[in-house]
Amino acid sequence: MASLLPPTERIFDACGRRLDYAGRTLVMGILNVTPDSFSDGGRSAMLDDALANAHRLVAEGADILDIGGESTRPGHTPVPAEEELRRVLPAVEALAGLPVPLSVDTQKAVVAEAALKAGACIVNDIWGLMGDPEMARVAAAYDAGVVAMHNRANVDPAVDIVADILGFFEQALERAARAGIRPERIALDPGIGFGKTFEQNLKALASLETFARLGFPILLGTSRKSLIGKVIETTPAERLPGTIASNVLGIMAGCAIIRVHDVAAHVQAARVTEAILHAS
Repeated sequence: MASLLPPTERIFDACGRRLDYAGRTLVMGILNVTPDSFSDGGRSAMLDDALANAHRLVAEGADILDIGGESTRPGHTPVPAEEELRRVLPAVEALAGLPVPLSVDTQKAVVAEAALKAGACIVNDIWGLMGDPEMARVAAAYDAGVVAMHNRANVDPAVDIVADILGFFEQALERAARAGIRPERIALDPGIGFGKTFEQNLKALASLETFARLGFPILLGTSRKSLIGKVIETTPAERLPGTIASNVLGIMAGCAIIRVHDVAAHVQAARVTEAILHAS
């Protein structure tokens, strides 16, 4: 594996904010400040709406808020850094006083750095430190928590997706080590729905225990994704039951963080799942 050894405690550290996931799944609430979100059609694109939704997610039990200013759904239109900053920074600045840490969902180091300066403390990178060459340096400079997600530029049905994910994680951890990012500040995400066929997404979900054995916290993001709609035909708004099913599976497999739109339902599902696991 990479030269970066896994953390010795079940703690995810973000700018000194220590999130304990020992026996308790962390729930990351999604706050998309985009006009073209696949899941809610831009419901939080206006700042007042975004702030109201953020406070609701925290009241429902979110441990982390993940703020994104660029849709990364299939077929999305890339957003210039200036526009992404215009969307993200007002929300980060207004929410920095919340009792939960803020994550910025971006693949651009310049956006990550501005958000970290404004009060965010986690960088959620869909290219797992392997896209923007400055991302690891920025995260290290601010002692930020990092979510390194697996991704592929092209879908290839012939790829052994589990081996590909493990190899990607190894490279991401090596890059993190070179930048000086400490192991307790890294979470890994298998990237469900990114650069994978339907069958590869299912295989990745079936292999979550393998990824958890690496020793780093695993973040699972399946919320309302097309994977669920391919199992049973549904719109994004109708996919809560399937999302809960996949996240319960993830918790049982050892995932530390679940990234969701529907926080209250997942807090309840997580606590019940944990109670049963702890009784066994």
